[in-house]
Amino acid sequence: MIKILFICHGNICRSPMAEYICKKMAADRGMSGELEIASAATSREEIGNGVYPPAKRKLNSVGISCDGHHARQVTKADYDYYDYLVVMEQYNIRNLMRIIGSDPEKKVHKLLDFAGSGGDIDDPWYTGDFEKTYHEIVEGLEGFFAEVME
Repeated sequence: MIKILFICHGNICRSPMAEYICKKMAADRGMSGELEIASAATSREEIGNGVYPPAKRKLNSVGISCDGHHARQVTKADYDYYDYLVVMEQYNIRNLMRIIGSDPEKKVHKLLDFAGSGGDIDDPWYTGDFEKTYHEIVEGLEGFFAEVME
């Protein structure tokens, strides 16, 4: 089983969107049993909160439920447990390294690295563009499935 942890700043927008979209994509491919998928934050400010309402609405609009999600902060132990720690932007890598120390096993990746662009997924908390965020996450996950799962 491949274990993947999606990480963003607060764990209420991008990383839970990636978590639940990835779960849906895995189910659609008949691969649910091959992946353990979760998400976390680099910050502590949203711990315990659910998915941000506009992100939840976007997921619901494409038939994906994120009910029961509660934001949590990534821990140093997550580095040992997960095979992939997938961040949304460069800023997340810097903050993640403060928590885990280093990446000797090369587990840390930006999601859009799997799509070949290596770009950042803008934070829709600030941009308000949840549609763009959704499509960028799907693009990164398509690349992840092509590179890692096939």
